[in-house]
Amino acid sequence: MIVRDRPSGLRLFLTMRGSILSRIWKSLLVTTVLAIMVTLTGGALMHHKITLTAIPFTLMGLPLAIFLGFRNNSAYDRYWEGRKLWGELVIRSRNFSRQCLSLIGPASPDKAGDGDVPTRMIHRAIAFAHALRHHLRDSDSSAELKPLLAADEWRQIEKVSHKPHFLMERMGEDLRRCLNDGRVDSVLMASIDATLSAMVAAGAACERIKNTPVPFSYTLLLHRTAYLYCFLLPFGLVDTLGFMTPFVVGIVAYTFFGLDALGDEIEEPFGVSANDLPLEAICRGIEINLRESLAEENIPRPFTPVDYHLT
Repeated sequence: MIVRDRPSGLRLFLTMRGSILSRIWKSLLVTTVLAIMVTLTGGALMHHKITLTAIPFTLMGLPLAIFLGFRNNSAYDRYWEGRKLWGELVIRSRNFSRQCLSLIGPASPDKAGDGDVPTRMIHRAIAFAHALRHHLRDSDSSAELKPLLAADEWRQIEKVSHKPHFLMERMGEDLRRCLNDGRVDSVLMASIDATLSAMVAAGAACERIKNTPVPFSYTLLLHRTAYLYCFLLPFGLVDTLGFMTPFVVGIVAYTFFGLDALGDEIEEPFGVSANDLPLEAICRGIEINLRESLAEENIPRPFTPVDYHLT
């Protein structure tokens, strides 16, 4: 995610970090070169004058702009829903830490070998956030998970494909043992379980967004229409604008190609591109909050933007 103040003056036009121009410059260059060629030839193709008025471009441009706006609104809805789900995960993780520390009683002397269950469960909550991030990004979670889990648990989780689900199953097992040992009341256990269920629901909703892209046929129609519109536009403007045709075509192409590419970029918000959600920073925030609740030392520092990019 790009984190910076809005540039002003000349910097507004020269800023490249976070700009969509890096994704569309090839298409923009081809369109501008085509417009220059059309301008030099006066709109002739193979010695035949191609005459187009502004009417078809007006008829095409208005619905194209509407459909691009609708698609970008849909893509932003997915982006914003993803951010709300990770915000929910932050809240639930903090509540879970508080519940574990305040509602689960100490172990009886004969169960002392079970270890510190609240600490183990809070570490699993940290691991769950990291595991979910890597699961959504199809990346390796070993570096973050191994220090947070017991050795036998780490050996088991290496063999499973859905690591967040495995961690929640272990949470449920520990919670059941606490209930059987009398360390937590059944009513209080239900409230802790509800928090775990809400964390699972947030993760499943993120998977739904990731695994349900915008229908390809809709995206393909917009791609084709935008390219056809921009490629034909010079023929409709050259008789009216003359040498200014490439400049105007470049502005229109930048707008349409940019909106199209921006929708592609934010419709799947869990990636690693500049405009995706900063999942690493969110997970680090969860880890800091939960480790502080355990009064641990050597707490990691929060991530800060690098060249205005927060990952």
